[in-house]
Amino acid sequence: MANAASGMAVDDACKLKFLELKAKRNYRFIVFKIHDQQVVIDKLGGPGETYEDFSAALPADECRYAVFDFDFTTNENCQKSKIFFIAWAPDASRVRSKMVYASSKDRFKRELDGIQLELQATDPSEMSFDIIKARAC
Repeated sequence: MANAASGMAVDDACKLKFLELKAKRNYRFIVFKIHDQQVVIDKLGGPGETYEDFSAALPADECRYAVFDFDFTTNENCQKSKIFFIAWAPDASRVRSKMVYASSKDRFKRELDGIQLELQATDPSEMSFDIIKARAC
């Protein structure tokens, strides 16, 4: 169903795979892209993949949306998990692409029920593992 404001539809597979990440933990991350006026899945990261694998899955010159399931241990030694939504808009991407991703982000994020934290990044240093860890704890 297209959104009148952004004209963007969301492929049902995006929601289904996100539910699998959230409930069944079948994936560590999902990278989404806009293709033909629709948000579709670009890459799926298996449960054994790392944050470095996730970072490497984001193109250096194209915008993407992504979700990452971050596991960590609290200071009280409790295992926890937080699901991050990351809006990736590298400086090298086209201005039009940045505008389309920015205008569609909130609507797409609403489709993914269960996101706990959001991060916007234009450069890998803005979403380093240390920043993710600090935001989660």
